[in-house]
Amino acid sequence: MAVLSKDDMSNIKTLNFDAVIVGGGGSGMRASLQLARAGLKVAVLTKVFPTRSHTVAAQGGIGASLGNMGEDNWHYHFYDTVKGSDWLGDQDAIEFMCREAPKMVYELEHMGMPFDRNADGTIYQRPFGGHSANYGEKAVPRACAAADRTGHALLHTLYQKNLELGTQFFVEWIALDLIRNADGDVLGVTAIDQETGTIGVFQAKTTLFATGGAGRIYAASTNAYINTGDGLGMAARAGIPLQDMEFWQFHPTGVAGAGVLLTEGCRGEGGVLRNCNGEPFMERYAPTLKDLAPRDFVSRSMDQEIKEGRGCGPNKDYVVLDLTHLGAETIMKRLPSVYEIGKKFANVDCTKEPIPVVPTIHYQMGGIPTNIHGQVVAPKGDNPNVVVKGFYAIGECSCVSVHGANRLGTNSLLDLVVFGKAAGDHIIETVRNSNSDYQPLPAGVLEQTMARVNALQNTQAGENAQDVADEIRRVMQQHAGVFRTQSVMDEGVKKILALAPRVKNIHLKDKSQVFNTARIEALEVENLFEVAKATMISAAARRECRGAHTVVDYERPANDPVHPNGRNDEEWMKHTLWYSVDNRLEYKPVRTKPLTVDTVPPKARTF
Repeated sequence: MAVLSKDDMSNIKTLNFDAVIVGGGGSGMRASLQLARAGLKVAVLTKVFPTRSHTVAAQGGIGASLGNMGEDNWHYHFYDTVKGSDWLGDQDAIEFMCREAPKMVYELEHMGMPFDRNADGTIYQRPFGGHSANYGEKAVPRACAAADRTGHALLHTLYQKNLELGTQFFVEWIALDLIRNADGDVLGVTAIDQETGTIGVFQAKTTLFATGGAGRIYAASTNAYINTGDGLGMAARAGIPLQDMEFWQFHPTGVAGAGVLLTEGCRGEGGVLRNCNGEPFMERYAPTLKDLAPRDFVSRSMDQEIKEGRGCGPNKDYVVLDLTHLGAETIMKRLPSVYEIGKKFANVDCTKEPIPVVPTIHYQMGGIPTNIHGQVVAPKGDNPNVVVKGFYAIGECSCVSVHGANRLGTNSLLDLVVFGKAAGDHIIETVRNSNSDYQPLPAGVLEQTMARVNALQNTQAGENAQDVADEIRRVMQQHAGVFRTQSVMDEGVKKILALAPRVKNIHLKDKSQVFNTARIEALEVENLFEVAKATMISAAARRECRGAHTVVDYERPANDPVHPNGRNDEEWMKHTLWYSVDNRLEYKPVRTKPLTVDTVPPKARTF
């Protein structure tokens, strides 16, 4: 029996808000805090309890040029971020983020976030990959840290402040589809309550996606199981393009065989990567920054060591992260979670022996295209950045683009709070200046959602959702890894597109309503599939090396006079836009002009 029919709408409820935020992680709660302070009526839909959002897993720090432990300023941070992005980041957005960073960190401090302290009472900062002083001359401590649980501290701080102001959370509600009218304006979302199976319509003057990443499209991932790209899937089905989805960051230090993250703070505190000969091999690849080169650079260097036979273990398929020289006292003070992870997932006491590590998928640089106010933008006519009215996106599901082709460590937590606040400010202004009435919902507002849910409910046979999801992950792992070749990517496109019938043929055995997690997992597969298609098709089309997208066919040395590191700025210094409806690709230019300073011109990335 179907969950819904057009004749039986008794279990539908429509709720009205000034703003609906989908996602209760760091960016969603920073935005909701801003809105709650302004007295707006806000709903936060969150897939899990807010403090279990994936922000809680961020470990090493939040980047800001406070200069507490070495000379620093936002100009250096700006330069490092542009260079780290391999010149695919938009320089106006990067300047905005880096200039706002110190203010955001001090605001968190005043909220009560328990940062580690120096002897003089200032916030403790540690070095991180790609962060430098004086435009690349030497590493600088820029990561403001709360031991190795910075995301945990951030998330709980924001949650407590939201509770203080009475923010309304809809916990374990899963958003299913965007609501757009004939003009393309976004009017809210449809959603399902896990506890009861109730379908709801959340009508809003503004809708903000803070749905996080989609790292679960890969088999080996540091991401939580909830990171299935739900916001990206909803946006893609609603006709919004996804930007720069070929760029996925592999974190250098995932525990070998487990994928669990070991923070970059390990290397910031002085940890060293070693091969089977005990050599600190990063000296060969990045003589200046060594182990503190950006993540894409370190991951490729590790993979090169393994390919050339200098990996560790019986199969020579990993390298090791050595912390032993730091001493037990430093490890237990600065990296207590790393010690626990080493014990639980590698059976290693990191105070006495190194931990086996391999590059593991960690972060998506691409997402829903936005401007610095968090407004979603899409091409229309000759303008590549026309605002989609009523629709905002922030955090990992968005693409401002401040990370470009490769994100620097600590810029993710910074991204959350900077653009969470910016979007909140813009929504407040928009709501206050708008007509007080809600736009009428389009006829058949629930048809798409009903069709999807009912199709599952009425199945009699078909595929298991996780079998299909695992095949998506297998294809992505094999065809869109750390090193790519054109032929491997082209084959990956064929394999991903061939999965469409299987995605449509998922069978739901459990037809119950209360906490039917099987239904949620089946609906998530559709989102995973949209993200996988966007990634694979966008990657196969980009015929160059840039940041995290390294294609063996196009590799060149760093001193190549035309294409340093295989990067082709003449043809490919542009953003990819992928449309779901026909797997169409479009492109738009990178914004190379900052807000107030001179452009950082492209050059070879060396460290």
